[in-house]
Amino acid sequence: MNKKFFFILFILIPNCSLNEVVNHHGVHFLEKKQEKLVLNKTNRNDILNHLGPPSTKSTFDNDLWIYLERKESKSSLVTLGRKKLIVNNILILEMNEMGVLVKKNFLNKDDMNKLKFSKNTTDVITSKESFIQDFLMGLRQKINDPLGQKKIK
Repeated sequence: MNKKFFFILFILIPNCSLNEVVNHHGVHFLEKKQEKLVLNKTNRNDILNHLGPPSTKSTFDNDLWIYLERKESKSSLVTLGRKKLIVNNILILEMNEMGVLVKKNFLNKDDMNKLKFSKNTTDVITSKESFIQDFLMGLRQKINDPLGQKKIK
């Protein structure tokens, strides 16, 4: 009995951790690093030195670089270990043709809760009847000409 207890204790105690495990994705300390970027003065090379490569790049009229930072940890036992969002930051940088920073937009977790999404929906163009009709027409064509050698008049 005593040996079993110590064996179980020996297995369980090293696997338990009192420290909170934090999963981090993206650029560390994005909020502090973005303060070093100055509008109309900082260029692409400076941005790459401070922040590294962007998470996403987009090229339209101006270059748009997006940097992400996300930290999650497991919540308490009461909530059954669901993940809890600690930090969710997004930095959107826009540069002109010369590669100089023109616009900087920083969003944190609170700003994202304030975003409004459109409630408009798009109607479906095709109906079930047209799909079924197209399917049956294709099936009829396969039955009439299985090798596809007849010419359509």
